[in-house]
Amino acid sequence: MIAITDLSLSFLERPAEPEPGRAPWLLVLMHGVGSNEHDLMGLAPFVPAQFHVISLRAPFVMGPGAYAWFQFTVDADGTRHIDVQQEQQARKLVQQAVEQAARLLDIPSGRVVVGGFSQGGIMALSQLLTQPQTLRAAMAWHSRLLPEVLPQQAPDAALAGKSLWVSHGTYDNVIPLTSAHAIRDRAKRLPLNLCYQEYPGAHEIRPEELRASMQWLEDLAR
Repeated sequence: MIAITDLSLSFLERPAEPEPGRAPWLLVLMHGVGSNEHDLMGLAPFVPAQFHVISLRAPFVMGPGAYAWFQFTVDADGTRHIDVQQEQQARKLVQQAVEQAARLLDIPSGRVVVGGFSQGGIMALSQLLTQPQTLRAAMAWHSRLLPEVLPQQAPDAALAGKSLWVSHGTYDNVIPLTSAHAIRDRAKRLPLNLCYQEYPGAHEIRPEELRASMQWLEDLAR
């Protein structure tokens, strides 16, 4: 299997080992704020073998081993303000990494999935909405939709046939459940194949949530 030596962002990878007669897919994962590429790489053993897994490191340093896709502040009433320039730069780097990896692995965009947890899920969702031609599907665990990105959304027709997994914890105390509802409600107005799930948990990927999302990936790749 081809090994990737260089991308626009630091990364870890696990090569695909597809069954005979099945084409490889690519799954690009993005961690939450304050974490790093080792975090979601812990999911790799659960990802279907058909997927080449790449876990990206966000570009902005917060501290030792801690990175962010963009900085943000939160008002007393919960209103969030992001560093728009950082978000735009990070989104461009993600797009480059996804396209580079797919090209190096010779995997067409129709077999590419991006996914992320929390802020990484924001990036995955933004990639789907703004650059749908680069992928087949996106996964957003415990995430939210950036209003700053919506003016850049691709035409509805470009999203036709794309798939989206959204899951959230009913007791999430970091990103409220209403944020997931906002993603769900917008996705329902678009020509996307949406799978929306809620789980009795906080800001974490629950075991049953992981199993269900990995089964969703398996079904997507059939």
